[in-house]
Amino acid sequence: MKRVSFVLALALVGFSAQSATAQTLKTVKDRGMVACGVSQGLPGFSAPDDKGNWTGIDVDICRALAAAIFNDPTKIKFVALSAKDRFTALQSGEIDLLSRNTTWTLSRDTTLGANFTGVTYYDGQGFMVRKSLKVNSALELNSASVCVQTGTTTEQNLADFFKSNNMKYEVVAFAGADETVKAYESGRCDAFTTDASGLYAYRLKMTNPADHVVLPEIISKEPLGPMVRHGDDQWFDIVKWILFAMVDAEELGITQRNVDEMAKSDKPELKRVLGTDGNFGEQLGLTKDWVIRIIKAVGNYGETFDRNVGAGSPLGIARGLNALWNKGGIQYAPPIR
Repeated sequence: MKRVSFVLALALVGFSAQSATAQTLKTVKDRGMVACGVSQGLPGFSAPDDKGNWTGIDVDICRALAAAIFNDPTKIKFVALSAKDRFTALQSGEIDLLSRNTTWTLSRDTTLGANFTGVTYYDGQGFMVRKSLKVNSALELNSASVCVQTGTTTEQNLADFFKSNNMKYEVVAFAGADETVKAYESGRCDAFTTDASGLYAYRLKMTNPADHVVLPEIISKEPLGPMVRHGDDQWFDIVKWILFAMVDAEELGITQRNVDEMAKSDKPELKRVLGTDGNFGEQLGLTKDWVIRIIKAVGNYGETFDRNVGAGSPLGIARGLNALWNKGGIQYAPPIR
């Protein structure tokens, strides 16, 4: 009996500790908005227009979260963060989540007091050069100078690539992304390296985008996704399932245009996802119609991809690995049931 009582006591202590730390949702509701950490301006992922309106895949995750909680995707405070400052802002509580083209790695997952909630974009590091150099492959960059941003996984990947191919190179490093791009465009270095999606985005910002080419080699795995602080499993679950809901919605054919009609369906899976059957939204601390709110606000995963970085955007990036698992890609979400 003593052993049973001890085990029960431990369980109650654990439950109390968990309840005590599950405060983020309440804090967000009391504040009346989500504080979302984004980049300082990366087209397709998180960037403000000339009127200060933020758009991008990472931004849509924040808007979907606000829609699920408040039924209003505008109830967000966007906090623009450098690569260097992004983790401190999350750890300190300045932001509720970091949705800022951040690579999921083991060291980040274990040393920053934070959890990644999923992969919004499967990326990989690449290189961009001027067409005038007449370079067709990254393997032709021996003895090149390479512009790179500090405080990212990019530096280590760069070193690994050149070492493994027995090539020499010169690092030209800068603290900020804009500084790095300007240095490359001004001729301070022969090549610029970052995630391939970023290369396409930054090329759009250049004076003559057609003068630059992204080389074919991808030298790393860069799964990009949102992060939340350790210690609040409820908030972790909510942010995680926001993305899962968007992916599941695409797989089920639920879109911004047809979501109301789909909600009338008698199909069991659609009824579970759209809240007409079960209490899955309540299990997260949200409402029954949480997925409907998300899809009305930003669309399914495919819609936000196409609008921000895909065929419907200036970047024109192919879905590739980011296609659904049943359409040749690896985007896959657990089921809502």
